[in-house]
Amino acid sequence: MAKLLMWFLGVFFVLTKLVDSYEFEDFFYNKTEGAFLESVYGASAAAPPPLMIGLTIIHGAAARGAVCLDGTLPGYHIHRGYGSGANSWLIQLEGGGWCNSVRSCVYRKKTRRGSSNYMEKQIPFVGILSNRAEENPDFYNWNRVKVRYCDGASFTGDSEDKAAGLQYRGKRIYQAAMEELMSKGMRYAKQALLSGCSAGGLASIMHCDDFSNSLPHTKVKCLSDAGLFMDANDVSGGHAIRDFFGGVVKTQSLQNTLPRTCTNHLDATSCFFPQNLIGNIRTPLFLLNTAYDSWQLQESLAPHTADPHGLWHDCTLNNERCSPSQIQFLQGFRIHMLNTVKRFAASRQNGLFINSCFAHCQSERQDTWFSDNSPTINNKPIALAVGDWYFDRSGVKAIDCAYPCDRTCHNLVFK
Repeated sequence: MAKLLMWFLGVFFVLTKLVDSYEFEDFFYNKTEGAFLESVYGASAAAPPPLMIGLTIIHGAAARGAVCLDGTLPGYHIHRGYGSGANSWLIQLEGGGWCNSVRSCVYRKKTRRGSSNYMEKQIPFVGILSNRAEENPDFYNWNRVKVRYCDGASFTGDSEDKAAGLQYRGKRIYQAAMEELMSKGMRYAKQALLSGCSAGGLASIMHCDDFSNSLPHTKVKCLSDAGLFMDANDVSGGHAIRDFFGGVVKTQSLQNTLPRTCTNHLDATSCFFPQNLIGNIRTPLFLLNTAYDSWQLQESLAPHTADPHGLWHDCTLNNERCSPSQIQFLQGFRIHMLNTVKRFAASRQNGLFINSCFAHCQSERQDTWFSDNSPTINNKPIALAVGDWYFDRSGVKAIDCAYPCDRTCHNLVFK
């Protein structure tokens, strides 16, 4: 009975994490959770109980002012490596949206995305964090760490709003977490991979070179999953995502902390878009993204503000309900994405896996990372593509044919 209870709790945590890993803040915070449950339940329910890892609070963070939005201490979850992976480290920066105004940040600080008081005491390690070789063939025995996200700006801010009781200290949180992990043995790492999904995928791009510089004698690479947020027009011809990111930048004064290699020639909001950052990253970087990212479809391309009459409503919930003209618009978005990464892909050290699916965060879900029927390009699943690239077994520049040719997708369908 106890094992059955642990299995149920494990599945529940996997599902709720997947539900909540989608990024809804301010007007990006209104989707039903049932849709995510339905989209992942079949894959997760059949899986064995996941490894549950406890939360570690970074007590040393207080001295450097590295605190969550509400002033509480940040945290992380760690599972130690062993055997051939004992001196290898995989760091995953958690995603979970952004707050783009004082109002939305005040709301956020009463959630686990803004306060360690509300963080789960244990979370499941699945997908790229799994400890099973059959689920995570290349990284299962590495030291695997998930750094919790509680600053609302992809670990980049360093300011405060005393009147509102808000601390925007994402950059300090990242630094405090790295300092603590160094003290736990990461400074001796032979291999390291900085990863992240969505807002965490954007963070892994932002901090990629910093991470590499902190480990000068280590083989370091970075992975951004679902972090390629495009500066694209929405269905009304407006700029919903640019307006939203502009609010994030303004609220947290990110013009002072974003990469100078970008802000020295572009405005700060443009420098929150990864398409303007990836060309200056010196460390090998792998971009894992869907060409029709579910989050970007719902919240960047066709949010309610751009589609007040709901003409795109059904399409955003289920790709099979998109009209030919809507699919044509999305094909244009895909072409825009592929044109954006052309120069990036030309570098031999970089990797790419862009599949033609309607999904989000494929490295964090077991069914999409590595399973019997996980998504593939040229018969290669995501986990093996990332592994081949990291270990230099082969170059990986995998770009899928356009929708609807890929029959291996695990498309998200929402109610």
